[in-house]
Amino acid sequence: MENHLNLYYIFYTAAKCGNISLAAKELFISQPAVSKAISKLEENLKTTLFLRSSKGVRLTAEGEILFRQAEHAFLALNAGEEQIFRMRELGVGQLSIGVSNTLCKYILLPYLQDFIKENPHIRISIECQSSFHTLEALRDKTVDIGLIGEPQGKNADISFYPVTEIQDGFVTTKSYLENLKKRLPQEELSPEALLSHATLMMLDQENLTRQYIDDCLKNYAPIHAQLIEVSSMDLLIEFVKIDLGIACVIEDFVKKELKEGMLIRFSHPFSIPKRKIGFACPKQSLRQTNPTDSLNIFIRYFKEKHPLI
Repeated sequence: MENHLNLYYIFYTAAKCGNISLAAKELFISQPAVSKAISKLEENLKTTLFLRSSKGVRLTAEGEILFRQAEHAFLALNAGEEQIFRMRELGVGQLSIGVSNTLCKYILLPYLQDFIKENPHIRISIECQSSFHTLEALRDKTVDIGLIGEPQGKNADISFYPVTEIQDGFVTTKSYLENLKKRLPQEELSPEALLSHATLMMLDQENLTRQYIDDCLKNYAPIHAQLIEVSSMDLLIEFVKIDLGIACVIEDFVKKELKEGMLIRFSHPFSIPKRKIGFACPKQSLRQTNPTDSLNIFIRYFKEKHPLI
């Protein structure tokens, strides 16, 4: 159309009005401007669109074809504008969240429940993946926001909003620990010795939780244990329940099992400080000023409703 949308709208208005003067009044332009625009469009299309008479104008056969198509186009544009206005009024939007299966289950879902009640017109999509991949997705802008452990090291491009703290630790079953002790001489029952002979279960090295634990243990002697690595915290918890070994888990997610005695804490000599869990997003995303922007609504909601730790 060579960017001549304005010419088509003038043609469309003139065809509806059936009169150049009436079209000029509706368009708030002069009558000669309407006539010039129509002539320009006829020149571009190399055809005659109107038959002119003292009573006004009427469409030619070619004009009728163009009018029907123009009518569909402008009605569709009007419908699009009305939908956008409704979306703004209702706060309709989309928000994609990256989160691991474990954090989604234990932390995100309770938070989302209240948010959705207050913002029912924002469509939420969840990308379940490791926190490591969520960080990559944030930088690639394939998700809007992620729920992750506080990033360590150089992450100047990421804004982080803590919402809770978690404690990592080692757990096992009473029966597994008792059987492990039976296999060892009395002088090898220290926590270090027990770990070195145990089946140790941890998340794989790509996981940010595993990287945090490795960093906490780097000042201690290596643990020469049989190691099982998995990609899911829930799998670790299920494995340790069946007496498979000693697992490094987030203690906050096994409170029920610890309380009921299904699992017990394994005393260890390591210092593992609590760490923060929160929402992360690229800093440039926060520069958006549209008040209906779903990301800004989401961040503002949690700042107001859930005091940061």
